[in-house]
Order: sequence, then structure tokens, then C-alpha cells
Amino acid sequence: MNEATRDKPVRLSESPDWRYLLREVDAMYRRGSDGGSAAIRRHRRHVRERLSAVVEANSEMITRVPEEKPVCSYLGRALDNGQGGAMAAMARALARVASQLTWEYGYAKVPKALAEKYAYCELMGPQGPVPAERIILGLVLFAPKTTYPQHSHADIEESYISISGAWSENDLAVYAPGSLILNRAAHEHRITTGAEEPCLLAYAWTGFPERLSSPGMKFSARRKARIEKGI
Repeated sequence: MNEATRDKPVRLSESPDWRYLLREVDAMYRRGSDGGSAAIRRHRRHVRERLSAVVEANSEMITRVPEEKPVCSYLGRALDNGQGGAMAAMARALARVASQLTWEYGYAKVPKALAEKYAYCELMGPQGPVPAERIILGLVLFAPKTTYPQHSHADIEESYISISGAWSENDLAVYAPGSLILNRAAHEHRITTGAEEPCLLAYAWTGFPERLSSPGMKFSARRKARIEKGI
């Protein structure tokens, strides 16, 4: 490969593994049940429309350096579990790009107890690798027996879809792979995972570009205090 070829920008249409992954994301938001909820049906439509607009624009991919966090030691297990369940196609598509993912914390300061058990990566959004302004798509990986503290997102509507592993939100129910949870803007929520297996969630954020580019992520004060004490 010569220098000119190596430096040539790569567009989404030239990245088949990423195109197939985004097709699976579209399928998750197209085929899954809305449970009779008008709000979920509307959110799913917004995700599909914004995703489709990005794919049609065929923008240049953003080059990001792959990075792992301690919880990534569970990623292989999470993908293996996902390929044996309801989200098999999505898990297989993720496995094809796993080595390219940039895992982060998203907070200026992460409680020590959480830093070993959590990380997220952005698939589409202001930070790429697929650039977008009006939507963020990403993944969150949790180790077994994790509590993700209570938090909210101002002016951002968020959904989670489980790819692998069971989890609960606000201790109200247990959600299996394929389940979709919608959190309206500013809704406080807390996630807990099962004791034996990791949990891999896909998420979608919709909102105004200026908010998505600077979401200002922070934990609710009382929940942050609890996790720092290991409660």
C-alpha cells in the first residue's frame, strides 16, 4: 500500500462491516415491538429516519484509535452469549468490528468501583467513527453484578436495547435480550445487571445537535456517593 492510498479518506460505502452493522441497528428499531406505546413507536421512527439520513449521506469515516477499558475482558463472553440468542445477527455484526471500537467512560471522573465494571463506545455520532449530528448510536458494556448509578440526560431522549445479558432499570423489572427501554429527556434511571453474566446494551440518543455534541454527563449526587462507598 503506498502513502497516497493509505491516506485516502474512507467513506461509509467502502466499509462493508460498518454498513452491515448499521443495517442491523435499523432492523432492531424497525422489527421490534413497540408494546402498544405511541412514545416508543415515535422514538423508533426518529431513530430510523436519522440513521437512514446518515447512511444516505455516505460521509467520510472518522479515524479513531481503538481503546479498551478493564470491562472489555467481558466483551467476548457478551458477544458469544448474544450470538446464541434473539439478537444473534446484531452480535455477529458487532463481532466483525469489535477490534476497531474505542471504549470510554464519558465522565470527567469515574468512581473507582465503576471504572472496572463499565465502559461505552460510540458507533455513530459527533465522535464517530460514523459521523452524525442529530443522533448518537453506541454500546454500553457492564460486568456481572454492576450498579450503574442514577443519572439523567437533559434534552436527550434515550433508548436501550439489550443485545446480551439480563438487566433491570430502577429495580422495576428484568429485561432480556431484544427488550427496548425508553427514557424520556431528564428521566432519572439506574441500571443493575445479573450476578453471573455480562450485559451488552445498544443505545440511541436523539436530540438537538448542540446537546448531543456536549451532553454533560453526570451522576445524581446521592447515587454517586453511594457507589463511591460501594453500596
